[in-house]
Formats: sequence, structure tokens, C-alpha cells
Amino acid sequence: MAVRPPTCAGCCRPAEAGGCAQGSGRAEQGIERGVDRRGERPDLKDKITVPDVLLQAHSASLGIAFYTGQQFPPDYAGNIFAAEHGSWNRSKRTGYKIIRVPVRDGAPTGEYEDFATGFVINDSEVWGRPVGVAVDKDGALLVSEDASGTIWRITYFGHQR
Repeated sequence: MAVRPPTCAGCCRPAEAGGCAQGSGRAEQGIERGVDRRGERPDLKDKITVPDVLLQAHSASLGIAFYTGQQFPPDYAGNIFAAEHGSWNRSKRTGYKIIRVPVRDGAPTGEYEDFATGFVINDSEVWGRPVGVAVDKDGALLVSEDASGTIWRITYFGHQR
């Protein structure tokens, strides 16, 4: 998940043509299907835009929202919520949840945590596939999902600011 726009001017060009390369993050770490490729292309090292947050492959983050409300705890302010639509072609499902990405000093910390889960019944059946996330005017989180066409409203009743 790349949250901030790339900083180099030629990011749409191949690295060999003077642009910078963007990738999954796994390749930048030298991990590719169990093959250690670290050090094979040292010339590309400074041309890689590493994702701000590394997510499981096939999680399919379709919608994100920065939390601008005041209903949730204060440390949620400015954090990112992402709808993980999920895999459909894996033997073990991944995604199918809402994650929270903490942001400090205007940048993602690189970590994420599960925020809303339970959409997977088993590895062959799900009842929900999150698509979109939005912050309602009262600070509640709205989540749409396309398996049943439902919009979920997530509220917080703890400490009110």
C-alpha cells in the first residue's frame, strides 16, 4: 500500500530509462517465491519506491479513508482505514477485513492492525467482501461490502472527545 505519492518525476518510466521502479515490497526485500535475489541488481537499489505498508498478497485494498472524525479514541486521528476486499483464487483466503494503519507525524508507521474481521466463514465460503470506507459526519466509520450489498456503520461508545 503506497499512501504518499512517489517523489521522483519519472515514476511511470522503467527504471532502466531513468525512472524509478515501484514494486510489491517483497521484491525490494529480495524475496521472490522463495528465491533470495538480494544484491542481484544493485543499480536499481536507489530507484525503488518501497510501499509504505507491506500487505499480504491478494488482500486487495480497494478503499481507504483517513480518519477525520472525533468519535474514536484520540490516537485514531489521522489514521488510515482500508477495506480489504480479499482473495478469491487462493486455497487459504486473505483479506476480507478492515485494517487500521497508524499514522505518526503525517506518515504511516509501516504497521497495520485488524480493525473489523469475521467476513470469512471458512476457506471456501465468505459472507462479506469489504469495498469502501468512509467517515460519517458524526465520526462513525461506514463500510460497504459487495457480497450482500450492505453498508455497515461502526461506532465507538467509549471515551468521547
